[in-house]
Amino acid sequence: MNGRQVGVSVAPRVTLADALRSLGFTGTRVGCEHGVCGTCTILLDESPVRACLVFAPQASGCRIRTVEGLSEDGALSVLQRAFHEHGALQCGFCTPGFLMLATEILERDPPVPASEVRHELGANLCRCTGYGPIVAAVQSAQAARNPGVAR
Repeated sequence: MNGRQVGVSVAPRVTLADALRSLGFTGTRVGCEHGVCGTCTILLDESPVRACLVFAPQASGCRIRTVEGLSEDGALSVLQRAFHEHGALQCGFCTPGFLMLATEILERDPPVPASEVRHELGANLCRCTGYGPIVAAVQSAQAARNPGVAR
């Protein structure tokens, strides 16, 4: 979990989202509980998944990254700073899911063309921002990480 070994015993029907929250990882939000909204998106073995659709025992032995694991030595990551600078949040409820989805987008090799970022982010829902600031933040972070990626 975010680079550290974590063990927990849960009932087989407990979702990964609920298990994470019980461990204090409350940045993983629970929205629709049907896998539609994306607020509970985390990275499971480096792939974005809806934590509300995964049973916690299914994640045994997997690498799990949550929004709490994005900071770098206690400082905001490039992506988190870009979200702040571009005003890519309003109510903030969807933000952790977007940050995790965007993290996976930014870490792909080869990089996702900036022109396709909006389409990729469409997997998560935001009712406040209209997506413009979120897309701008991810493209800005992408430009900082991969200066050669075409806009």
